[in-house]
Order: sequence, then C-alpha cells, then structure tokens
Amino acid sequence: MPELPEVETVMRGLAPSMQGAVIAQAQVNRPDLRWPFPEHFAERLTGKRVERMWRRSKYILAELSSAETLLIHLGMSGRMLVSGDPLGNFVLEHPATEKHDHVVLDFDNGARVTFNDPRRFGAMDLLDTATQEQHKLLVGIGPEPLGNQFDESHLIAALKGRKMPMKSALLDQKIIAGLGNIYVCETLYRGKIHPARRACDVTENEIRALVPIIREVLSEAIEAGGSSLKDFRQADGELGYFQHSFDVYGREGEACKAPGCGTQIARIVQSGRSSFFCPSCQS
Repeated sequence: MPELPEVETVMRGLAPSMQGAVIAQAQVNRPDLRWPFPEHFAERLTGKRVERMWRRSKYILAELSSAETLLIHLGMSGRMLVSGDPLGNFVLEHPATEKHDHVVLDFDNGARVTFNDPRRFGAMDLLDTATQEQHKLLVGIGPEPLGNQFDESHLIAALKGRKMPMKSALLDQKIIAGLGNIYVCETLYRGKIHPARRACDVTENEIRALVPIIREVLSEAIEAGGSSLKDFRQADGELGYFQHSFDVYGREGEACKAPGCGTQIARIVQSGRSSFFCPSCQS
C-alpha cells in the first residue's frame, strides 16, 4: 500500500492540473470501490472548482467550491493518472478508457484525471469541508512527520510506557501519520534500533535522534518520487525510484551497507508484516 511519500508524490503531481480548475464532467463507472460512492457522486463533483489540494496521512484531499472535500485513498493498486495537461507536463492526448478506470474527471482546462484500480481496495468519499478532520477516517490521526507538530517531545511522550515493539509503535497512525512498513524499516535501521525492541526501552536520546531520521528518510523518498514495488506509479505514469536506495527493506540475505559491517540483512515477521534489519547494527 502506498505510504506517505507515494501519496505526497501523487498529490503534487495532480495539483498543477486540478487545483484552481473546474470539474467540467465527472464520470463514475461503477457503484463502489472499497465501499459505495456517496449518493449522486458524479453530480456533486460536476461544475465544482478545486480550491485546495493537500495530503493528510495516506489520504489525498481536494477541497471543492461546494464546501465539500473529495477524499481519495489509493489502496493497494489505485492509480491517479493525468492526461491532456495544459501545462505540458503530461501526455497531451487522452488515452482510451481501460477496464479498471472507475472514475474519470474532465476539467475545464483540458486536463483529465483518471482513477484506475484493478483490485478496488481504494476509495473515494465526499466530506463536509468545515468538519473534514473530524471524519471517521481522519479523526485521531497523529501529527504529520514533516510538520511542525511532530517533534522530540511528542514522540517521547507518545512512546513512554509502551510495551509494544518499536516497529509497531511507529506504524501506529495515532502516533505518527503516514508511516508504513517500508519507511519504518529504513528509519529503524538508520536509528540503529531493532524492530522488535520494546518502545518503552528506547532511550530518550535515541528517540530524539530518531525524529530527524524520520524526516530525512521521508524527504529523500519524496525527492525520489516514492518507491515502486508493484503497482505504484506517479501521476504522470512514471515509477518512483527510492527502492534503489533501500538500506534494508527487501534485502534479506544481502550484506549490510554500513562500512565495515557486511552482516547479512535478516527478516522477521511482526503482526503479519516483514521487518528487515541488520542484526549487528540494530540492537
């Protein structure tokens, strides 16, 4: 499932075509994705201007002139593809509609945004803009790791007394928004913390050091356009490239990259997910 860097990359790719433009026509080709679309979904989108686009955790949010907000979740295989962009950043001609093109948005500037999702684990919904952050999908989500509300004091307090593994703690969306399996593995490696170590046993100094590491890993991933491991594509159809910089994720049995180490990267399963780490560097 796309994590924060992938969702941020897609949002940034969509914004030049969507933000400030009017949805001239919305076409909805099926009644549902992960859950049913809102009533009169196409009608409520058509004719509305996209006033603002932003990301919250792993969700893309497009605030509309109707005082509603379009929420987009990519799920496991969802893709948002842009064609006909007037700025010349994407393919000029609209491609033929494909089998899994479930929602197609045509804008007054000539751009088309298509939501394609073969496995239909993605979702779209319409929220009341004034109360959107109280929606059941957004309420209770922790601070954005690249925002000002995420700092050393927050993370120290959030982890205090927690007996869960450090890997699980960093995946908890109530503690930090948007982190997923890939970037938690990479973060813990750089922080020299074993993924199975209890959060309450991690020292305050280690936690302080972890905050800039989290920001560093995410920023590097966004700069690289995210990580393409299966279905992920950017809004222009291109792959992300951060997977070529992985230190541990997916590298089981390969040598640790740390100078003078060379220990084989190991893998354990935690809550049904693979955790990759260096047994020598992480304790």
